[in-house]
Amino acid sequence: MALRDKSKKQGPKNHSDAPESSIPLGAVRRAQLLTTYGVGAMVAFEDQSFIVSGLDSWNVVGRPDIRDIRLQRHLKVKGFRLPPASDPPSGDGVRVRRFPRMYSCVGCEHNLRSFEDFNPPPGKSECAVCGKPLTPSRFVVACEYGHLDDFPYHEWVHNDKDGRTVPQGPNHRLSLHTTGRTTALRSIVIKCSCRASASMEGAFGRFAMRDIKVSCGGGRPWLGQQATQTGCPLPPRTLQRGSSAAWFPLVRSALTIPPWNGGIHILINDQYDILKHLDDETMASVAEKVGILENTGYSAEDLVIAVRQRQEIEDEHVEDDDGQFESAGELRRDEYKKLVQTTYEGPESRNFECVRPSGDSSSLRSMGIEQNMLVKRLREVRVLKSFVRVEAPTLSDPDNRKAHLSLGRTDWLPAIEVIGEGVFLRLNDDRLTRWEKLKNPTDRAKVLCHNHTINLRQKTALSRQSPPPESPLTSRFILLHTLAHALVNEWSLDAGYPAAALRERLYVSDNMAGVLIYTATSDSAGSLGGLVAQGEPHRLKSSLESALERISWCSADPLCMEAAAGGADSLNLAACHACVLIPETSCETNNTFLDRALLIGTPDNPETGYFRDWK
Repeated sequence: MALRDKSKKQGPKNHSDAPESSIPLGAVRRAQLLTTYGVGAMVAFEDQSFIVSGLDSWNVVGRPDIRDIRLQRHLKVKGFRLPPASDPPSGDGVRVRRFPRMYSCVGCEHNLRSFEDFNPPPGKSECAVCGKPLTPSRFVVACEYGHLDDFPYHEWVHNDKDGRTVPQGPNHRLSLHTTGRTTALRSIVIKCSCRASASMEGAFGRFAMRDIKVSCGGGRPWLGQQATQTGCPLPPRTLQRGSSAAWFPLVRSALTIPPWNGGIHILINDQYDILKHLDDETMASVAEKVGILENTGYSAEDLVIAVRQRQEIEDEHVEDDDGQFESAGELRRDEYKKLVQTTYEGPESRNFECVRPSGDSSSLRSMGIEQNMLVKRLREVRVLKSFVRVEAPTLSDPDNRKAHLSLGRTDWLPAIEVIGEGVFLRLNDDRLTRWEKLKNPTDRAKVLCHNHTINLRQKTALSRQSPPPESPLTSRFILLHTLAHALVNEWSLDAGYPAAALRERLYVSDNMAGVLIYTATSDSAGSLGGLVAQGEPHRLKSSLESALERISWCSADPLCMEAAAGGADSLNLAACHACVLIPETSCETNNTFLDRALLIGTPDNPETGYFRDWK
């Protein structure tokens, strides 16, 4: 996947908005265009820094569609597209714009100014005067509504406690200096030709910009200079250019389940937008003339039924999942119904095969595992829906926090599809219900629920949400989530998979209590059959016992087990890197909401654990 600068070859001006030509800069993987370097994210190439442009600048004409009927309906789009590849005829890359605009030159008295003011040669990042390379600014400012701008160096240096402003002009030329005495921010000093100066110490304070009377400028550089919004009420925050807080992707995913992933539904994909507007008789006639069903074994009646089925699912009300975990959403409920059933390979399920194991599962049922299923084939579609900045996304984010991926509304979103395999487990409903009524598991869950509620309210305080958000966290969710982590760690040792190649997918609500551990990667650890083999009853029982044994003692105990709160925002109890944490790319909640005591109990209260009698 090539990234190209939207710059005019004939001159250095207007680098951020010129669409006429492009200069190849470098490459990233297609999957990274969703998770790391998506629309609105900053990416560095050698000594230059850029921001990935909006979807309206992507050349996706003629790209093959990725389709998932349920996910399309959920996200209200007509389909998904792979990010364009680097070489024709598959594409010519994704456009980027230069950002930040402020650069410094080590050769010209450390001048700090706009990139264009250095008059660099076309396609290069060099000072026209001294020929030395230019360095992009390390600092930017962003707000929680997704806006992004250059750091206000002029205002920072000319900070007037009385609120008076010092206008920019030729008498105020900035330069950047580093004392080299320490690595602290106070060693970075911004000087002005008017003899004013200030170090960067204190610039990262929550209200540092408010104190110097700088408000959010509403910048959206990934959409072009004309996309700036006005009237943003939030104070901007200083961030390092490469900080993870500068871009948090909002990725939605779904498993492609029957009947939407094969058979006649694949045949009608390209013509569906036309067929759905026809009456049954006309539809059958058009299908015969076009030859959609030729040599397929399907009749015109089958086609009419398939089109009407798809219309039904499009017309259904899409449930708003905000305010609850994605694991309890509508998409997960549909998947759960298929995972607990046997679905063999066939025309209607070419990307989803879920079967019962051949061995006896009675030993697992005695441990509290009601059902284990072997998912021999699955397809997952992952879509970049939006992104946020400064604070990680929460369950109750207002819509104005979610940044737009394009200037106008598009009927598609960028996506990738991955093929894999997995093992699905479902807990015993009766045993789980009895366990949930016990005092100790409930009390431990309440601690995390309380911490999560406080965290939600702090992050949504500026939106003045009413009523204030409440955490939907339950002991059932913490139990299943921690069980998934324990199995991922165990199988990464026992089955030979790297932990980063395994992912969890939780199914948790009043009527669901399941977890899917699966591989869904584009590398050699994708679909080799090794993970499915772990789902056979004798192997699964051995893996589960080994996992419980492994987490029954942590090298950080007794501190880990007795911790009142831990992890990011105090959203973990007995959980640390030595026992149940896994790579964040494998976890649905960024390694939060974990407590191994709910699996094995505590030394003082063994009944706290769902698997308290596993030995």
